Amino acid sequence: MLKDFKPVLGILLRFIIIYLVLLFAYQFFLNSFEKEGLDPFSRLIAEQVRHIQNSIGYPTQLYNDVKGEQVYFYVKNEYPTRMVEGCNAVSVMILFVAFVFAFYKGKKTFVFVLIGLVLLYIMNVLRIVGLNLVVLDYKEYSKMTHDYIFPAVIYGTVVILWLIWIKFFALKHENS
Repeated sequence: MLKDFKPVLGILLRFIIIYLVLLFAYQFFLNSFEKEGLDPFSRLIAEQVRHIQNSIGYPTQLYNDVKGEQVYFYVKNEYPTRMVEGCNAVSVMILFVAFVFAFYKGKKTFVFVLIGLVLLYIMNVLRIVGLNLVVLDYKEYSKMTHDYIFPAVIYGTVVILWLIWIKFFALKHENS
């Protein structure tokens, strides 16, 4: 009977192992920058958000809060939002990578993961820009967009990528 579940258990075990390894590696990365404020990856995203906002007519400056491990966006004489580690979508990216590698299919797995990570990265940067603009220009919608709409966008992107991976790559027979 256990023989019937062996493929499913293998996928589940691969997912758990990959997820935990990536999660611990990311935590190790974060711990190495603990006393420097916001981690370099989150800071890079904040810089890219600043650049995009400056280019679309929302002059933006960044203010570091090393002690608070965050960066504040300063736009139009106010601080609409702040960038913290949780805004960088790395946890979502780890989940995406672990799932795709659980259904490993050779080289195309690496290509799909790379393309997916780039797409998630771009979506996340645009999500933060969008949130800043909503908070600046439509304050009454800021809670709804932060708590529901933009998380749905990033998680929805992950689910769509997973479905594409399963339908067109993972479950597709090699002979077809």
